[in-house]
Amino acid sequence: MNLELSEEQEAVRQLAKDFVARDVAPYAVEWDRSENVDKSIVKKLGALGFLGLTVPEEYGGSGGDHLAYCLVTEELGRGDSSVRGIVSVSLGLVAKTIAAWGDEEQKRHWLPRLTSGDAVGCFGLTEPGTGSDAGSLTTRAVRDGADYVINGSKMFITNGTWADVVLLFARTNDTPGHKGVSAFLVPADAPGLTRRTIHGKLGLRGQATAELVLEDVRVPATALMGPEGKGFSIAMSALAKGRMSVAAGCVGIAQAALDAAVGYAGEREQFGRPIAGYQLVQELISDISVDVEAARLLTWSVADLVDRGQDFATAASRAKLFASEAAVRAANNALQVFGGYGYIDEYPVGKLLRDARVMTLYEGTSQIQKLIIGRALTGVSAF
Repeated sequence: MNLELSEEQEAVRQLAKDFVARDVAPYAVEWDRSENVDKSIVKKLGALGFLGLTVPEEYGGSGGDHLAYCLVTEELGRGDSSVRGIVSVSLGLVAKTIAAWGDEEQKRHWLPRLTSGDAVGCFGLTEPGTGSDAGSLTTRAVRDGADYVINGSKMFITNGTWADVVLLFARTNDTPGHKGVSAFLVPADAPGLTRRTIHGKLGLRGQATAELVLEDVRVPATALMGPEGKGFSIAMSALAKGRMSVAAGCVGIAQAALDAAVGYAGEREQFGRPIAGYQLVQELISDISVDVEAARLLTWSVADLVDRGQDFATAASRAKLFASEAAVRAANNALQVFGGYGYIDEYPVGKLLRDARVMTLYEGTSQIQKLIIGRALTGVSAF
């Protein structure tokens, strides 16, 4: 087994580091306080090819492998998870899914715009009453001649107010459970589609998170992506890779926590010497370090499976579970190193802890990941 990065992967990683240092990190606190990332960041991400990683070049993508994608996602998460979320959703959940499931017309229409940053995508699955139980969603799409008419609402949608296209999941028949769900590519400016920004979040404050309400939204039958009734399978395939992206972002949070803790411990003096010299502070830092390295290797192993065409869904759940919980531990330990200063937003670790906490909730809670892993190991479904 060779864990050494290729020259191309190292170059992509360095490109992401330089971008974060120049265009993300200096503004992260301001964006967090104002609850608004500067939208011009999208075009910058597109220009560097970060919104087209793993998408075929014939559709405007920048190619590359999934490990390179994880490296970029980690660096973005290290700088500001709100920016990382733009890429994870618009590319990871939407563009990649169109590339995998869309027909030729859908690919030609949406992928060049999404990969360049000329358009942003959002993933319309979660509803006010359905989170973990996505198969029970209630948004309806009724066939009316050459069109579908959609009614319903979606909640906690990342990129929701920025999006130009919604990868929307709706029930197209009365078959109970997930078998009645279909996927649609709905233009965000479609008449009857309204969006409301969700404010007051604990973390990811700069991220554009929205509630979507659809009232008699009419789309042509060509907006249907994949066969009717296959929407749940499409959503789950997207989320499996999405969990790899979330895990990589969590590695970035944990690495940022380690960087901050080590830097502060070397500067802060108590009892006549830097606190880095005290064993209990070293214990906190070493615990963060172990979490970073373990989470990183779990995440890289998923990327390796994807790139080799192997089954990766259980590994993705394992990586997402560990990395998200590790990011919370890492940020919490870093805050302990900072003491009282960690509790104010002049220093980075409070934001890291707030941003890390949601990682154990979205794209499948930690409890759902445990059910998925347990089912894979035992062959017995918990649902």
